[in-house]
Amino acid sequence: MPMFLGRFSYSSGSIKALVDNPQDRTEAVSATAESVGGKLLGLWYAFGEFDGYFLFEGPDASTAMSFSASVGATGALSKIETIPLMSTQEALEAFRKAQSASYTLPGS
Repeated sequence: MPMFLGRFSYSSGSIKALVDNPQDRTEAVSATAESVGGKLLGLWYAFGEFDGYFLFEGPDASTAMSFSASVGATGALSKIETIPLMSTQEALEAFRKAQSASYTLPGS
């Protein structure tokens, strides 16, 4: 089943809510993933450009988008990005297809 890497940043209101009442959000996020037909494989926090990362597994890209959109629509996040992941075999297939592709450089 396809996997997707997600990156998110909380809104300032969500950060305040977590500081005021620290809580593990894994169960809530997992339930949302399951409600759209996917599975949350992990949830991690970080510091830097994004507050956290998640690994989502679902049957297709539209399921992954529905998961991200359903969480993003709540206003709890200031940004969310969902990145499709490819297996090594899928990447090798893409590289093989690229061998026969042609591209003309601008100005050529």
